Order: sequence, then structure tokens, then C-alpha cells
Amino acid sequence: MTAALSSAQIGAASLKLEVTEGLIMRDTERSIETLQKLKDFGITIAIDDFGTGYSSLSYLHRLPLDVLKIDRSFVQGIGMSAEDDAIVRAIISMAQSLGLSVTAEGIETAEQATLLREWSCQTGQGYLFSRPLPAEEFTALFHRPPPSSSRSHTAGAPL
Repeated sequence: MTAALSSAQIGAASLKLEVTEGLIMRDTERSIETLQKLKDFGITIAIDDFGTGYSSLSYLHRLPLDVLKIDRSFVQGIGMSAEDDAIVRAIISMAQSLGLSVTAEGIETAEQATLLREWSCQTGQGYLFSRPLPAEEFTALFHRPPPSSSRSHTAGAPL
């Protein structure tokens, strides 16, 4: 693995692997072992679409995770649904208690970004920051000077 990363001139710390709950829960013990090996290489591990799959909270503290990503289905309703507000706030609180950073997916409005920031969510993804880009446009981003804002088009923008 390190030889492959070296030949590609990519540091493991630059990589983030996003894995869904469903995939992890198919064979939890094997997933824990595999994810730990990847984390030992320095790869950041994120659990994607948290709250929509088959996760068991009893396993969450055993998983070698760095990031918990809140599914967009919860983010869509914040500010309009007390239930979605409560779920998102609980996920953020739980993740922080476990030493994980949090990324909210599906942020489409400034109000959603403001609420998430107030609730201590560190980063976000969604149309508010950028629509999906064709490969050529994405590649061109690396050849332009950085914009005055710190918006990211892929990994998550700081909130």
C-alpha cells in the first residue's frame, strides 16, 4: 500500500476513505480490522450517510473513525423540523464526545449552514458550496488562485 501511494506521490494523510454504515455492518469485525489497517497508514476514515443505515451504536466506539458524515436527509429539514434539529444536534454531540469531526451533507441554504455552525459542526458539503463538476472543471480548480472564501468543492467546506 505505501509503495503504491509513494509511486503516485500522494501522502496517505491526504486521503479520506468514506465508507457507508451498511458496508461496515455486513461484517463488522472484519471491517474494524481493515479500517484500522488503513488508519494505521495515515488514511482518514469517514462513515458516510450516518443515521440511515444499519449501524449499531454499540459498535460505533470500536470503529477506527475520524469523521462522521450526517446524511443529507436529516440536514434538509433543519430549521423547519424540530425532530430533524434534534437528530442533527444529537449526532454532532455524540460524534464530538467520541472525538470525531463532523461533516454535514446536503447543505443547500445559508440558514442550514448557520444552524450547523451554531451547533459546532465543523464542515459541510452541498449545493450551497458547489454543484457537482465535470472532471475538466474540477481539474481547472487546481490551476487557479484560491478564491477569497475557503469553500471546498469536494471534501467539505469549513462552516
